[in-house]
Amino acid sequence: MHKFDYLIIGGGMAGASAGYFLADHGSVALLEMESQPGYHTTGRSAAFYAQSYGNAAIRALTVGCKSFFDAPPPGFTDQPLLSDCGALFVARDDQMDSLHAHFEETRALIPDVQLLTKQETRDWVPALREDYVAGGLKEPRSMSIDVHALHHGFLRGFREKGGVIATDNQVIGLGRTNGDWLAESRSGTYAAPVVINAAGAWCDQIGQLAGAQPIGLVPKRRTVIVFDNSSPHDSDSWPLTVDVDEQFYLKPDSGRILGSPANEDPMAPCDVQPEDIDIATAMDRLQKATTLEITSIVNKWAGLRSFVADKSPVVGFDPDAPGFFWLAGQGGYGIQTAPSMGLVSALLASGRDFPSHLVDLGLTAADLSPQRLREVD
Repeated sequence: MHKFDYLIIGGGMAGASAGYFLADHGSVALLEMESQPGYHTTGRSAAFYAQSYGNAAIRALTVGCKSFFDAPPPGFTDQPLLSDCGALFVARDDQMDSLHAHFEETRALIPDVQLLTKQETRDWVPALREDYVAGGLKEPRSMSIDVHALHHGFLRGFREKGGVIATDNQVIGLGRTNGDWLAESRSGTYAAPVVINAAGAWCDQIGQLAGAQPIGLVPKRRTVIVFDNSSPHDSDSWPLTVDVDEQFYLKPDSGRILGSPANEDPMAPCDVQPEDIDIATAMDRLQKATTLEITSIVNKWAGLRSFVADKSPVVGFDPDAPGFFWLAGQGGYGIQTAPSMGLVSALLASGRDFPSHLVDLGLTAADLSPQRLREVD
């Protein structure tokens, strides 16, 4: 029997960030079913930091952790977590209403977002087809995230604070006895009054082990391809370029171009792989929007992005399972919101107040609580 104050199930970005902050408040064990943390979605993310990306809750969490990204704690990492790239949201003629709505929604949090004309949009990304794009929205603060440095910074800091990481430890049983949750794993039994469910696409399965009501989590496959730049223009200076209705995105990738059809295909939790139909869709959408010719694929992969119905994260204690804490439903925003999500999780799981700087940005604990999903039902 291994006894702790807190157990975290899942060692991806969600579990690692929660563990990093939670280790300030007690003893913590992190149980990871794979041989290394972050094997699934975290390790397959083409992450970027865009304050205008996602719904209102996601945008507040993203804005709220900018100071952490800019100046992480001493010893967290020896390299910058962010690098400049900028973001460009593009629209066809029939998408201009969406573009203007996106501008109105985001400029309250990001005052320097700008609407661009058709020519200004193509000046920034010359590969965009003249007969495709009608306008754009420029977000100059968007940046690329060093996912490896961020994840390993959380894990390293967690260990330095006394946290225990147990890999190859799939949780196969979870029950509550005498005020403690008992997690049965391959290496034995771990006990704690509080268990944090940060198992990514497997969160509802862990909830089922605990006897909790499902939150309706739906894992969705997203595919990424990498290909050579066929354009005469230097793509390294291009921003992250996103269809305003999220039908595709592309970004520079060390002299090549990374692209995605931004697909969201529901499927069961698994070690997901790219499918031919997704690759074909990516090529079709990117070649319709740009003059890029994709003659061969250099690399390809897929990851699972997990959502609940309202696409906001689920963070908080289950209303019917004492001591069972949800940290789920990050969707495709788990990397850019990780410092905020980790802090929120640690404070709420340890009985402390919701961060005031996030309240100032219009976010409350109720906006993230699993209770909100019951109220909808």
